[in-house]
Amino acid sequence: MTSSYPSLTRALAEALVDVLWFIEGSEDEQMDQDDAVKVIEGVAHVVSTLSSNQQQELIALLGAMAAAETNPARREFLEEFPAGFGLIDDLP
Repeated sequence: MTSSYPSLTRALAEALVDVLWFIEGSEDEQMDQDDAVKVIEGVAHVVSTLSSNQQQELIALLGAMAAAETNPARREFLEEFPAGFGLIDDLP
């Protein structure tokens, strides 16, 4: 079986984004909001502990994923991910 991902890092980034996209789009009836916040805060903590090189790699992957995304809402989510999860400063 051949992977459709060029690297493990890309596969894991795609999976992470899928989970966070699901959480972001979930209604209160679908997911407990306290649990959703815990997951999102956990991800933010993990990405904050990545080395600078790892953070830059993730930012580049997210940029490539956003460029290839055809769903405008998901593309926006991908574009906002680095600032939303503290990978870059959200300053003008």
